[in-house]
Parts: sequence; C-alpha cells; structure tokens
Amino acid sequence: MGGFTELVYLIAGVFFIMSLRGLSHPETAQRGVNFGIAGMVLAIITTLMMPTVSSYFIIFCGIAAGGLIGVYIAKKIQMTALPQLMAAFHSLVGLAAVLVASAAFINPDAYGIGTDGHISAGSLLEMALGAAIGAVTFTGSIIAWGKLQGTFSGKPLTFNGQHMLNAILGLGLFLMIFLFCVTQNPFFFWVSIILALLLGVLLIIPIGGADMPVIVSMLNSYSGWAAAGIGFTLQNNLLIITGALVGASGAILSYIMCKGMNRSFFNVILGGLGGDTVDGGSADHEDRNAKIGAAEDAAFIMKSASSVIIVPGYGMAVAQAQHVLREMGDILKKEGVDVKYAIHPVAGRMPGHMNVLLAEANVPYDDVFEQDDINRDFAQADVVYVIGANDITNPAAKNDPTSPIYGMPVLDVANAKTVLFVKRSLGSGYAGIDNSLFYEDNTLMLLGDAKKMTENILKALESS
Repeated sequence: MGGFTELVYLIAGVFFIMSLRGLSHPETAQRGVNFGIAGMVLAIITTLMMPTVSSYFIIFCGIAAGGLIGVYIAKKIQMTALPQLMAAFHSLVGLAAVLVASAAFINPDAYGIGTDGHISAGSLLEMALGAAIGAVTFTGSIIAWGKLQGTFSGKPLTFNGQHMLNAILGLGLFLMIFLFCVTQNPFFFWVSIILALLLGVLLIIPIGGADMPVIVSMLNSYSGWAAAGIGFTLQNNLLIITGALVGASGAILSYIMCKGMNRSFFNVILGGLGGDTVDGGSADHEDRNAKIGAAEDAAFIMKSASSVIIVPGYGMAVAQAQHVLREMGDILKKEGVDVKYAIHPVAGRMPGHMNVLLAEANVPYDDVFEQDDINRDFAQADVVYVIGANDITNPAAKNDPTSPIYGMPVLDVANAKTVLFVKRSLGSGYAGIDNSLFYEDNTLMLLGDAKKMTENILKALESS
C-alpha cells in the first residue's frame, strides 16, 4: 500500500504543477483549475484508503462542513472581495499548521514520530518551524484581511522602537525553538507559538494599504512553507510537495510585484507605503484647474478616434463595470476603432485582479496587454480611457523624486493625445498621493461612478 500511495501522491503532485502552469495565462486558467481539482481528488481518495485511517465519520463530517462553507462563500463572495478572502484563507492554513504541530507534539506516537519525551530532534525542529511559520501566517493574515476589508485602518501603524521590538521577538523565537529542540520542554514550544503570533501582528501593522497586495502574496508563501513543514512532521510527501509549490510560487510572485512597484521586499516588511484613501494634495487643487467633462463629450471623442486604450483599475472592480466596459469596447470596434486593454501588474488589490474581471466579461484575451507590452503604444494612442485607476498612472512616479512612489513603473497614459479619466472625485488614490495627471491639458475628468459613467457613454455612442 505504501508504494501505491507514494505513486498516486506523485501523480497528484504532477497535477498540482500542471495546475500552476495552467493558471499562468487566462486562456489555460480553466484547464489549470481542473488539474488542481483532479490532483486534490486523487490525494483525498488515496489518503482515505490508507490503513492508518481509523474514523471515517469524523473525516467526512469535516469534509462536508468545509465543503458547504466553501460553496456558500464561492456563491456569495464578490470579485472585489477576493484579496481579503485570500488573506482569510491563508490565516486558516496557518492555524491548521499550528494545530497539527501541537497535536503531533502532544501525541507523537499517533504520528509515528516517537513517544512522549522521546521525539527525534529532526521532528522537533520540523514541528517547531511549521508551528512558528503557521502562527505568523495566522495573525498576519488576519491583520491583512482587516486592512483590505476596511475593518482596520489601512494607514501604517508605527511607534518608536518598533524594529527593535521585532528583532528582540525574532531572536526570542529562535531561542525558544532551539531550547525546545534540545530539551523537549513543552514550555518552550508554547512560548515560541505565542511569540510567533505576536510577530505576525507586529510585522503587518506598519505596512500601509498600498503594499497590501505584496503582503497577501507573501503570506500565501508563508502558508505554503508552513504546510511543507507540517508535511515533514506527518511524513507526507504530497503535503511537502504542495507546500513547497505554494511557498515558492508565492515568493516568486511577491518578488514580481515588488519589482512592478519598484519596492524592496525587505523594506515592505519593515515599513509601509501609503495609508487610507484621502483627498491628498487638496491644498494644491486651488492652484490648478481640472477640465470636467460629461459622458457625451467622451463618446464623441472616442467615436472620432482611430485607437483607444482602456486602463481598468480598482474603481472598475468596485463598480462592477467590466461588462458594460466590454459593451462599450465592442461598439467602438464596430465603428472601426482599434481597442486595447492595458493591465498594470499591481492594478487592483491582487495580481491578475483586472485580468480575471475582464475575462469574466468575455473580453478577448488578444485585446488585453500587460504593461511591458503596451507602454510604448500610449504615445500613438488617440484616446486613453482610465476607469477607476489612479496610482498606476501617476506621473509622479517618473518625474517627482520626492514622491513616495518615485521609481515605480507606471502606465504612460499621459503620453496619449487625450486622457479620459473616470473617477469619483479628484481625491488621491490608495497610496494617498495626489495625481497631477488630473490637471494636464490633455486630460478630461469624468467624475462619477465608473459603471454609471460608462453606461452613459455607451448610451451616447448608441444614439449618435
């Protein structure tokens, strides 16, 4: 049975790898999801067939409860809430790692890692690290969820001596783990978990809302490493493989996002950028005048253009405007206008957020371009339609060395002949930084709800 189990686990692991490969592109995403489902079904069935399983009733109760909760959440959750949902799920993975490690320490004989007081040093280290990483993931993810959900303030919370306190707690955590592995004293094990829980909170509270997408990705990586650590404790090769895949992919994604924001990952962990959405730079508004337009103006400008580039942002997601946006694009195409969509790597609240929303609205994949592939096209574009984006189009990232986002790669929408900017107000974006693009001569501000404004433009296009 052992050889057969390991073979099936290996096949399931290959399915998980193929799942990640499929999820790398919208056209193959559905196939990737199917591979992931197949791998998980194989893993569950094979695990249930193992002779060590003693109570199917409890297992099936857990599967039923989790399945029902999952179905309910999947049906109720809005696309705009996916980032905080991910953070919440990461917290559960971290908590599971803590609970499994604790159970293994309390009853090592049931896990085949020794007897009480006589656990191998390797197993002690594995469970201690798995529990510690899981505890950091648990509390850190809760804070990230609260900031994304708006339950907690998105503003960085800092205080004097914060870094020193984190360093002391970190050193204390490593010391507790070392003493636990040497003495097997339960005191050191439980104290290490408490210190890790505190670290999870203190590492995330000083990070501002603008950096939350990176943090969610980082916590995803943490959850994977926690699962891999527990896989060693349980001597489960599939859990090790799956955890390593999640941990490595999350770390790579975090690096890509930091690069897309011109942020040092180390600095993101230690500090934070941005805070609540505020009307930043309002004092400067008195000295600058933004041109305010109407839906009819935008419709006339776009219908007269030969090329239009659409830049979606979080405001589009909040308003659920992706479907009417696609309809507007379809009408423009019928008028002979070349329509493209430009996606910034950190648009929205998580990687791929805009891609998923556009795919949901059946926007052709061939019309959607990443930043590196389309940035040069803005200079030749007649019109850029920015719908609900802000920081990712802010010229301050290129021309203001004093700006907190200076050096961050942005979409060069300012180079277009005309910029139509849909936004509720002239207030700052998620990073709390004023956008000078609002006041440029080639910018026309369309103030209002993203969906309603696009619907009005659509009506104007249809009636003209």
